[in-house]
Amino acid sequence: MAGSRVRRTPDEARRLILDAAEKLLAEGGVAAVQVRALAARVGMTDAGISHHFGTRDRLLEALLRHGGRKIRAGVEEVLGSWLNKGADLGELVEALAVLYRQGYGELAVALHAAGWRDEGSGMLDPVVDALHALRPADVPKEDTRLAVAALHQALATEPLYGPAFRRSAGLDNPDPAAQLRWWTVHLERSLGLPSHENRPGR
Repeated sequence: MAGSRVRRTPDEARRLILDAAEKLLAEGGVAAVQVRALAARVGMTDAGISHHFGTRDRLLEALLRHGGRKIRAGVEEVLGSWLNKGADLGELVEALAVLYRQGYGELAVALHAAGWRDEGSGMLDPVVDALHALRPADVPKEDTRLAVAALHQALATEPLYGPAFRRSAGLDNPDPAAQLRWWTVHLERSLGLPSHENRPGR
């Protein structure tokens, strides 16, 4: 029957809304994630969206956490390949960059600029643990955390600021791939890992 309401559990509704919000984020950035646009996309009312998330700010916070879970799952998948099949560090850096380019880098920057702070921590703990296990035993884990945090910061801000910052340094034709290769090489050096920069295709 046309116009009949679809009954969903609260968890199903939240997941549907977050999946739609993720698509809007990838298509148009943070500004595109609006309650009215979401309601139209999932076939709900504005009040229905608000019932599950409250304010738009709360929705964006939930979306960032949703993205964090996605990033962590993606990182763990890449780590499995990297550790078990000998993939190089560049694959890990590229996988993180791909996830951030889906709008999560812009979302994280926008929320933090607005004053939001994540009460949790450790989204990239699997990366820290995997990289630290390859380093000498006497190297403090804090050192590894700082290296991973620097990479995380750079990749998260890349979609918004990367090309402009490279132009500021005199790079007339900013190449994101070149920047990722630079990060890979310097992350390997700072962590004291074997270099893969001379592998074929790099």
